Amino acid sequence: MLKRKSGKIKLVLAIATAMFIITMGTGIFRDQAVSAKETYKGLKLFTDVLELVEKNYVDPVDSQAIIHKAIQGMITSLDPHSMFMPPEAFTELKMDTQGEFGGIGIVITMKKAFITVISPIEGTPAYRAGIKAGDIIIKVDGVSTEDMALWEAVKKMRGPKGTEVIITVARKEEPKPIDFKLLRDIIPIESVKAVSLKPGYGYIWLTNFRGNTTDDLLKAIYKLETEKSPLKGLVLDLRDNPGGLLDQSIKVSDIFLEKGNIVSIKGRLKQHDRVFSATANSVKRDYPLVVLINGGSASASEIVAGALQDNGRALILGTTSFGKGSVQTVETLRDGYGLKYTIARYFTPNGRSIQAQGIVPDIIIKPGRVDDTDQIEEERLLKEKDLKNHLEAGPLAKPLKDPKKSAIEPQTNATPEKKALQRAKSRHVPITVEDIKDDRQVARALELLIGNAILNKR
Repeated sequence: MLKRKSGKIKLVLAIATAMFIITMGTGIFRDQAVSAKETYKGLKLFTDVLELVEKNYVDPVDSQAIIHKAIQGMITSLDPHSMFMPPEAFTELKMDTQGEFGGIGIVITMKKAFITVISPIEGTPAYRAGIKAGDIIIKVDGVSTEDMALWEAVKKMRGPKGTEVIITVARKEEPKPIDFKLLRDIIPIESVKAVSLKPGYGYIWLTNFRGNTTDDLLKAIYKLETEKSPLKGLVLDLRDNPGGLLDQSIKVSDIFLEKGNIVSIKGRLKQHDRVFSATANSVKRDYPLVVLINGGSASASEIVAGALQDNGRALILGTTSFGKGSVQTVETLRDGYGLKYTIARYFTPNGRSIQAQGIVPDIIIKPGRVDDTDQIEEERLLKEKDLKNHLEAGPLAKPLKDPKKSAIEPQTNATPEKKALQRAKSRHVPITVEDIKDDRQVARALELLIGNAILNKR
């Protein structure tokens, strides 16, 4: 009797389970149908508005231009790094990773509908004229940049060498806008500069991550490694490096790692999830490494810093990085148009999301001269978290660690108006020890490497 009752209970449970599955499945399909219906209603509303404007607007309208701007608005509302690109803008994007171009030499982004300078490229017309990080470009040749797409501003500022362009900027400490009359110059895309700080200690500056960065870095490393004195330590400078190609950041990290993960990418779709790991190198480079970062270090440079930090391969020194931890893909559309949009976030080997948080250095040392006892209170550099519609770190993000204060950095009352001495080196000409000898952060990095060598001897 008990067995029969038990069997009935199992049958009831089985029927109930089946009903739940059927009901749940129906719910899923219903949700999909509702979503499709809402999308259709939205598209119908768009076509209704377009039709009314075409028929009744006070002046004739260019329907194609309106549609393109509508698409631009849709994409730029997602995050600051997604964009819909007409053919000329798509061409500009491809130029950014190869060759050279005529322009003024600044790295820019969009902030509150204005084109904002992340940093001027040293040695370029913009740098020589005195354009600063944080400047808001409100006009280009008298045309307002309000609501102007980023690619449009780039196109207006680029042009043949020797031609003139007038940039109008708003600066926080200035009561009136400032006009800069600039002559465009060739902006060569170089990414690796190297010099020996002293026998046995090298310095390499990566300015960005282009298609040839890894090859050029290996050449620079080989030159330092084959000098008379064996290489005892290396300073890798990623300050003001806006990033670039993902594959180059992975290859650069792999040069200094023998094993372990470099970066993981996680998106909404499983097909976008990837984990990139280090591979053993034919030449082992196990000498000490100090990596310099600041608020201008973004994207690919943050991948390198995070990978070397989490794998215990390098000491990270400087100030917190920019915080761009999102991955974009570029799709070619019909008629030469392009779409760049965000598909994932990237995470350091220890599972940290850099998005809107940045890489926190092991030792905080603010910029300035070696002999300057004052410190800048805070870097006046735009960060990812300041950008309109920026992505958050994400549900998988781990909390940031607390930065350590440097034991060797003097603590004084900083004067906010006092600026750090800009590094006297150029992205476009060879650098020398004289160019960086007064750089406080480089000097501290060198001291740490020398101190480590002395301790190892003892």
